[in-house]
Parts: sequence; structure tokens; C-alpha cells
Amino acid sequence: MENYWQNALNLEEYLQISEQRIHNNPNKNDEFQEYYELGLTRVNRTLKTYKIDSEQLSKANEKNFNGKILIISEPWCGDASATVPAVSKFFEATGNEVKIFLRDSDTTLIDQFLTNGARGIPIVIILNEDFSVKNSWGPRPKYGQELLKEFKANPETYSVDEFHNDLQVYYAKNRGKDAIEEILNLL
Repeated sequence: MENYWQNALNLEEYLQISEQRIHNNPNKNDEFQEYYELGLTRVNRTLKTYKIDSEQLSKANEKNFNGKILIISEPWCGDASATVPAVSKFFEATGNEVKIFLRDSDTTLIDQFLTNGARGIPIVIILNEDFSVKNSWGPRPKYGQELLKEFKANPETYSVDEFHNDLQVYYAKNRGKDAIEEILNLL
């Protein structure tokens, strides 16, 4: 884990990668190209509207967690655009270092944290001070998982467009609070 940590980015570097991929992507055949700008817009909205919850901050301080937070993500991911900035800002406020590892730069990390056999992101890895894995969370809060289950169970009556819309409305209103609460419960 320490090697992955050393090769991870801080939030500012992650946002720079996103900007680069929007304007001058070195991968001219990037299947996610159309999602970078939308993702960055959502990240910036989250950064602008996110407020640290004082009760969650107190809860974090009570846990006396001295480790690090490593997030596996990619800038094109819709779930990540709501979660990564909120989790980053929250744990930076608690004094814990946060870094973001690009999933597709080396898939050996995500392959250790598959979600039902898929490389779903974001994945938040809670690391102890010695870089051992304490726990992990992701790729979306429980409410988002319930929406996904509903879509998969009834795609004829609950379309992918409705699912995506409902999920983004939830993220916009929730502003990372549920994700942070679920992660705090794993500390």
C-alpha cells in the first residue's frame, strides 16, 4: 500500500489531471472523454457547496484515527465527482492525509477492492499509520446502492436516465454527508 500511496495524487493534482484530459488528453481514443468536463463541473460544485459537518468532525476526533485515506478514482466518474472532493476536504480538516490513486494507472490496486467483481469507483481505503488496510468503503453510499439495485431489478420501469438523474440529485443535495458518515463508521 505504501507504494500505491507514493504514486497517488493530492486533490489539486487530481483536478489538474482532469483539466488536462478535457483540453489536451494524451489518449486520443479515451472512451470517457465526454465525461471529464461534466465530472469537473460536478467536483467544483461539490467543492463550492461542501460544508464540514461539526457533528461528523467531533465523531472523527473521538475516533483518534491517525492513519491516511487513499481514494481510488478517475476524473470521469460521476460517483467520484460527488464523493472525492467531500471526503478529501473532510479528512484534510481532521488532520489525516488524503491522496487519490488513478484506478486505470495500475489496476492491481482496484483489483484488490472489487465490487461484485467490478472495478467500481470511488473506493476509499482507510490505511493505518503503517499502511496496513484498516477498512474500505465504496463505490457509493447506501442510498445510491439502493437506487442502483432498483434500476437493475426494473430497467423497464426505472430507466438508466432516471437512475442517473435521481443519483445526481441525491449527490447534489447530500453533498457527501452520507459517504463521510459511512466511512466514519468504519474507522
